[in-house]
Amino acid sequence: MRGVSVMLLFVLLLMCAACDGGPRVGDESVVDQSRMSTNEREGGPVVYVALGDSTGIGVGARNGAGYVARVFERIERVRTDSRLVNLCVSGATTADVLRGQVTRAEAATPTLITLGIGINDATRNVTAEQFARNYEEIITRLRVKTDAPIVVTNIPDISFAPAMPAFMRDEGRRRINLFNERIAEIAARHDLWLVDAYTKSHELIPRHPEFFSADNFHPSDEGYEFWAVMMWPIVKDAIGEN
Repeated sequence: MRGVSVMLLFVLLLMCAACDGGPRVGDESVVDQSRMSTNEREGGPVVYVALGDSTGIGVGARNGAGYVARVFERIERVRTDSRLVNLCVSGATTADVLRGQVTRAEAATPTLITLGIGINDATRNVTAEQFARNYEEIITRLRVKTDAPIVVTNIPDISFAPAMPAFMRDEGRRRINLFNERIAEIAARHDLWLVDAYTKSHELIPRHPEFFSADNFHPSDEGYEFWAVMMWPIVKDAIGEN
């Protein structure tokens, strides 16, 4: 069993993070105007700060455009002169976000923040409890320094990746679900906007092998575009673009 566990962690580590969205947790239809800056309510430029891992920088895409770049393209169409500060780093964990990304995010004076993190914690055998503590601290620190809306994505179901041996898929999916439960709890407690990447990917990925890149681990251009399409309705609401 120890050999199987190590092998599972190795396979997931190679994947790094293949990370209709739902509404903001606790609010299915109404954008909370009181939590939006004057700039956002008046339709001004957005300062979009992205925190996360390799999927945020587009590892696996032919042109390097991950979901962050694709979401930003959509923001630019509706908010000219917007700016992107992409702090995502390949292989990042929640601990890495705390050490190297949160302070820089605060200094950028964001009017929108996205966070996509978690799969690398799972591959390095971080416990769900430690992951939740780190995730909570990330959100708490951001909340102290900025009132920007925070959009978080949970971990997609990468157990269908071609690199994942069939006999490891159930265990991989169980661990992903455990982490996603913690993300949902924290999102509800802090009134975050949550994109449910897991449910939609679980439904669609088995029918769309093209969503994985040539390395069979990271998303392809099609996979990243699917991810951006999932996120956009939530991001659009978060910035008050109805």
